[in-house]
Amino acid sequence: MNKKVAIQDLGLKDYKETWDYQELLFQQTVDLKIKNRRENTQLATPNFLLFVEHPHVFTLGKSGDIQNLLVNEETLAEKDAKFYKINRGGDITYHGPGQIVGYPILDLDNFFTDIHKYLRFLEEMVILTLAEYGLKGERSDGETGVWLDAGTPFARKVCAMGVRASRWVTMHGFALNVNADLGYFDLMIPCGIKGKAVTSLNVELGQKEVPMGEVKQKLLKHFAELFHAQIIKDRTEV
Repeated sequence: MNKKVAIQDLGLKDYKETWDYQELLFQQTVDLKIKNRRENTQLATPNFLLFVEHPHVFTLGKSGDIQNLLVNEETLAEKDAKFYKINRGGDITYHGPGQIVGYPILDLDNFFTDIHKYLRFLEEMVILTLAEYGLKGERSDGETGVWLDAGTPFARKVCAMGVRASRWVTMHGFALNVNADLGYFDLMIPCGIKGKAVTSLNVELGQKEVPMGEVKQKLLKHFAELFHAQIIKDRTEV
């Protein structure tokens, strides 16, 4: 089992370009698994974790309801935002500058073959990261992601999640609001959950800005601990 995870920080990158790149890495891994089975070989499958920020974009999961996007194409254009219907689970999500988006493309055969455990580990990674800032991140029953004051009238979501998996290979992932423009969340019903607020790390800490690189390093540390992964820097040009 290959527990090395190659980290790529893509910076600010268009959503569709990043989605295509995810699909490329995902399909290469799936194809290698198929080849191993067909030819009875044991070639190591790779694992990746992509960090990225996207220009303003709304994405709708396979089971999502388009009615949860509250504006039309004209308003999206005015807000300099795009919209895509995509192949992950979950409902509608917003991505934008000031948000750390993480796309783990893992062969879970290298770790454990349990999607629920995988999602719980991603949540735990964020919960442990928030704890380093003195915040108590929590799970909310039946609602994937990480919340503050879960189960109270003041519940607010700080991290959304939605994944896809095939042959135990994952793609898509999580979006942690660090210095996000929360105004964009007013254009939708976040994750299709009515009456729940959204927040960002800088708002909770009362800071104008939280260093993105610092948060990424904390996420990586907890990711490595939880998955027993060896983090390597991937210098592939993308």
